[in-house]
Amino acid sequence: MTGTSYPKLDETVYRKVLPNGLRLAVVPKPGFAKKQAYFVTDFGSIHTHFRFEGREYTVPAGIAHYLEHKMFDLPGGRDVSAEFAAYGASSNAFTSYDMTAYYFSCTDHFDESLRLLLEFVSTPHFTAESVEKERGIIDQEIGMNLDAPDSVVFENLAKAMYERHPIRIPILGTSETIREITPENLTLCHKAFYTPGNMMLCVMGDVDPEAVEKAAREILGDGKGEVGEKIRDWDESLTCAQRDVGDAMEVAMPTFTLAFKCPAPGKGDAAIRQEFLADLAAETLFGESSELYLKLYDEGIIDSSFGGGYETIDGCALFTCGGDSMDPEAVRKAVLSAAQDFSGISRTAFDRMKRSAFGRRIKGLDSFDATCFRLCAYAFSDFDYFRFPEIYKTIQKEDVEEFLKQTLRAENSCLSVIFPVREGDEEI
Repeated sequence: MTGTSYPKLDETVYRKVLPNGLRLAVVPKPGFAKKQAYFVTDFGSIHTHFRFEGREYTVPAGIAHYLEHKMFDLPGGRDVSAEFAAYGASSNAFTSYDMTAYYFSCTDHFDESLRLLLEFVSTPHFTAESVEKERGIIDQEIGMNLDAPDSVVFENLAKAMYERHPIRIPILGTSETIREITPENLTLCHKAFYTPGNMMLCVMGDVDPEAVEKAAREILGDGKGEVGEKIRDWDESLTCAQRDVGDAMEVAMPTFTLAFKCPAPGKGDAAIRQEFLADLAAETLFGESSELYLKLYDEGIIDSSFGGGYETIDGCALFTCGGDSMDPEAVRKAVLSAAQDFSGISRTAFDRMKRSAFGRRIKGLDSFDATCFRLCAYAFSDFDYFRFPEIYKTIQKEDVEEFLKQTLRAENSCLSVIFPVREGDEEI
């Protein structure tokens, strides 16, 4: 394996692309007891339309998350979670809009845990009985999600803003779409996207990079399989399909998200630079020391829950703010007014925010979990995450000012609100 040093971060990463196409990254941390491993596929909930082995397929919404659940079944009724626990390892998984990750952390029995991770994620075992049983479990999870205001406010927002992009559909799918999931289409998705050429293994801790490579090659083999070709037929204008969307739930006060539709981020250095730049723009406009925040807070329109950020998903990007407010519409008007009146940011304030953001990135490297996740997620965007210091160096205050000027337009925005259920009303 080839080691790359990053003197500004005092880190070294050993990387290799194995003969089967698997991307491998190991970050040695000598003297640390904790060890972390992430095994990730570049396949998420939005990737339901693809070509594979000469045919075009459309699979049911929610299948990536369903597949994540079913991967914990192994032949012979083996209990993957119990096997990890027997090694003293803590394991879990998650599905996002554009990736699925399986991971564990441990202090002992690392090699055994790593081999188990590689084995169960690469072993499809879907029986009609087990798939049907899982349907009820996931349907309950969908129901719980529909009772979570934070989830509903964003899912309503996505559906209101986008007409074609599959961010419109919840990651879990719906009670209707999961009924279309079968052992056959689960097997298809596993074959198309759980092949090593579409995956990455990232390990962090006091481990031997060569031993990690050895385990990966022994469990996964060297054969290279075909990878499904994602069909991204979701071109969208920057204008939002709707400007407002509302719902009613059992909340004490209205909770909201205001979002501005941004151009799709793409990949590589330019896309990552845009992400870092947009994060600084969010701090400029929505941060606790910003003029807008202090004004709205003093007027009692927002509370400490208010904040903003920039989110990217394969094929789309959103500049957002949100929290709790008795008057979300007043927040929207204030944000648009602040954008119209924005005359720039002082050099002192910009330099302070840039140093603070950079410092948070440095501090984030202390988390093995977050670092493994970011190394994988950014690698799928064709960017080496440990190069973030040189990206920050290129961002100027004029870039942030121009981003705010181009992004904060009324026609690009949508306000999603969850209102309290009023006495005598039925919940929407």
